[in-house]
Amino acid sequence: MDFQKIIDKYYPAGTALRDIYLHHCRAVADEALAISHLCGLPLPDAEVEAAAMLHDIGIYATNAPSIECRGSEPYICHGVIGAELLRREGAPEWAARVAERHTGSGLTAAEIACQGLPLPYSDFLPETQLERLICYADKFYSKSGDMKRKDFGRVRAAMAAFGPESLKRFDAMAREFAIGGGQATETKPE
Repeated sequence: MDFQKIIDKYYPAGTALRDIYLHHCRAVADEALAISHLCGLPLPDAEVEAAAMLHDIGIYATNAPSIECRGSEPYICHGVIGAELLRREGAPEWAARVAERHTGSGLTAAEIACQGLPLPYSDFLPETQLERLICYADKFYSKSGDMKRKDFGRVRAAMAAFGPESLKRFDAMAREFAIGGGQATETKPE
């Protein structure tokens, strides 16, 4: 799959949004590939890279001026928007599912209803190893501020702020992608 062709279509060259998008997604891709290699995951590198590079493809349609997104939709909708876009573009279903399920540590229909989120009433939980890997790697990088890698404690605290179930899902992913009792990603210098 030519993920760059899809990116080029929605993120024009020479724009600040493209720069932010590519910086973030490349960091997530590098993180996910490093975890995959360190953990010996049975995932093709090409799928890991493509999924990471496309996981946020829907942000352009959202209203998030601090990261140069000038659309009209709430930012929380970017995963669902991205999944719809990828399906229209003929991308593999696994890529659309990664986009759709990477927000936070995933979202349940009950959380969507309880929080009044403007999303379809459905579970958007990362189910496959690829979905969980990109969801996990994404938590270490922001699209704002210095965009440097966050340490594990900071990420975990952010997940805890969304409630015990969110933290429980994140902790499960952290255990899945741990090596020798420590986080695979914590072996990288900041």
